[in-house]
Amino acid sequence: MPLRETLARVDADLAAGRVPVARQRLRGLVSSFPYDLALRRRLAEVYRLHGEAAEAGRWMFLDESRDADETAAFEARYGSPARRMNALAWHGPEARAATAFAQGQLVALRTACAEELGHPVDWGDPASYRDGSEEKYEMPSGPWTVGGVTAGVGCLVGAAAFLAIWVNGVVALFR
Repeated sequence: MPLRETLARVDADLAAGRVPVARQRLRGLVSSFPYDLALRRRLAEVYRLHGEAAEAGRWMFLDESRDADETAAFEARYGSPARRMNALAWHGPEARAATAFAQGQLVALRTACAEELGHPVDWGDPASYRDGSEEKYEMPSGPWTVGGVTAGVGCLVGAAAFLAIWVNGVVALFR
């Protein structure tokens, strides 16, 4: 869908009160056009509608007219430079930035990330700035509980009953 048509739909969604839909459309546009600072600014405005300062700061990070409180909230939520690089959804060289301020922000963030990780990082290679801080889900390992054992036995009995009914049906079918 063309950019103008999608922006018209964003306007219609906002007018109809469908803020989450408008936000999702804008996120898709930013993903498709990561160098367009006007789209990032527009997305920040939508986040401001719900008082989401950290997300507004995220999308205004490259804009010279950004709000210091929103930027601080963004930096607090995405604590490490690597997490901020990932959150910005920027792809490609800093030279593609529309303004000198945006380019300076990208260079400063990439430099801070490289210093923290101890190796060069590149906007074009997200694997180079993964810092391992992404939380991984681990199964809780602890003693068995009465509730857990009861649930397991219940599932086992249910599966056995289902299997017995199925086998009975198959046997009856061939009699």
